[in-house]
Amino acid sequence: QVQLAESGGGLVQAVGSLRLSCVASRHTLLTYAMGWFRQALGQERELVAAISWCGGNTDYTNSVKGRFTISSDNAKNTVTLQMNSLKPEDTAVYYCAVDGYTSTWYVPIREDEYDYWGQGTQVTVSS
Repeated sequence: QVQLAESGGGLVQAVGSLRLSCVASRHTLLTYAMGWFRQALGQERELVAAISWCGGNTDYTNSVKGRFTISSDNAKNTVTLQMNSLKPEDTAVYYCAVDGYTSTWYVPIREDEYDYWGQGTQVTVSS
């Protein structure tokens, strides 16, 4: 069973930065894509960013383009989300997720494509 451990959430003022990390462990997956989702209070969970196994392909929701950067380190089974110029509307619980059965170049963007989920980390941006 794949386990995902997120870290890096917290409270930050608007225009500040945070860096989220997620480590995948206890898995035998050969290739897998990783993504970050978020869920604000009273809203549906949405994709923030995702990255293919090879790392060459990424996808971002429009509201974070130019501010957030997703990266991965397959040797360390880690995916990172660098969040800059944070806004109060970025406040949410952020979840790391893994699509464990995918090709090396594919970027999954639908929630139902992901097989494993972390417990989430709270990000709060004050104005």
